[in-house]
Amino acid sequence: MSAPAKSSRARIHADEHLEELARLADTAGAVVVGTLTQQLDRPHPGTYLGKGKVEELKQRVLELGATLVIFDDELSPAQGKNVELMVNTRVMDRAELILDIFATRARSSEARMQVEVAQLEYLLPRLTRMWTHLEKMRGGIGMRGPGETQLETDRRLIQARIKILKRNLADVDRAREVQRQGRKAHFRVALVGYTNAGKSSILRTLANDQDVFVEDRLFATLDPLTREIDVGDGYTVLLTDTVGFIRKLPHHLVASFRATLAEAREADLLLHVIDASASVWEEQRQVVDAVLADLELAEQPTMYVMNKMDLLPADEAEAMRLRVANIMPDSIFVSATELHGIDPLRDALRTALRQQRPLLEIRIPASDGRLLAELHRDGEVLDQRNEDDVMVVRARLDERSMGRMRQAGARITVTSVSHSTERRIAAAVAASTTPEA
Repeated sequence: MSAPAKSSRARIHADEHLEELARLADTAGAVVVGTLTQQLDRPHPGTYLGKGKVEELKQRVLELGATLVIFDDELSPAQGKNVELMVNTRVMDRAELILDIFATRARSSEARMQVEVAQLEYLLPRLTRMWTHLEKMRGGIGMRGPGETQLETDRRLIQARIKILKRNLADVDRAREVQRQGRKAHFRVALVGYTNAGKSSILRTLANDQDVFVEDRLFATLDPLTREIDVGDGYTVLLTDTVGFIRKLPHHLVASFRATLAEAREADLLLHVIDASASVWEEQRQVVDAVLADLELAEQPTMYVMNKMDLLPADEAEAMRLRVANIMPDSIFVSATELHGIDPLRDALRTALRQQRPLLEIRIPASDGRLLAELHRDGEVLDQRNEDDVMVVRARLDERSMGRMRQAGARITVTSVSHSTERRIAAAVAASTTPEA
């Protein structure tokens, strides 16, 4: 059920939005038997739809034998209850459907707790819909009925459960923070994007890891997954796959997953993956950008990755490249399913990492051939010269190797460094000088 506003772009995209809603229903295990739309100046405060359209919806439900009505927009508790009573059929809105999908897709204990928090916060103002059989037993001073008593009990239980879950999630987040501290010496990259844009396929291909779960369905991945990726020339990055976003993502869910998305907040680079084959890819990009802004990630360094280019005919692919070059310069065009189709992204990551590595002047004893060989093996040597009995090398080196060389006696001076690299250098120096237990 879709109700696009009149005289708006929402009306133009109504078919695409209904198609996406149908895919969400399929992911949740439902079978779509029909659709209905209405253009509205503004939603009706009591039923969202107009009275005549609700009657039409009731008739369609009877004709099709439908057992569930799904709205593409979020309904207020009163709207959901009223429509449910009028059509005599279970009513669900888009937010509840997405929460249900997340509940079935959550694998780790952390994801399950995050989804449960979102579900309970969504349910709390809607408890009265569960107690309509007691609605005649009104409460009040001296006349408190069992319906109201049960509602109050349920509210207290739910609020208590939410507090417990949030406390447990805070413990998990502290444990994750310890893990993130251990990764600060690495160049970290996070995959973000609209659901089913191909983020997991990119991670699987770059990592050459067939254990990375990939499925052509919405929200196939909920838990963050990190792999070390070899991008060539001795460079490696830590690449993390994150949960996908979607239009009208329930705000309870965004709030619950803030801890998980801290992986993206701590990343040195975000890869915003876009499904180039989607007709509404620009709208999807704007949705993701809006969610990133809500999560205070709008200022993170971001690279746009146009995925699934293999699904476009040659002429459309060329037109796509020209258009994207105008609105998103320096975007990368890839196909995660074709041989060498991911190579442009691997090259771009190597270039980004090289630019992040500080330019160093390294002084080592000229007689220390082992240290010099290690420097050539692990770093990018630009030039070298002899000064008496000291070898002076100008090179780019990662923070872990820098720490090891300092411990081995090399004198290192940073001559040029990007701002985003400073914290990793500090972490590496601290790690290299911390005494072993």
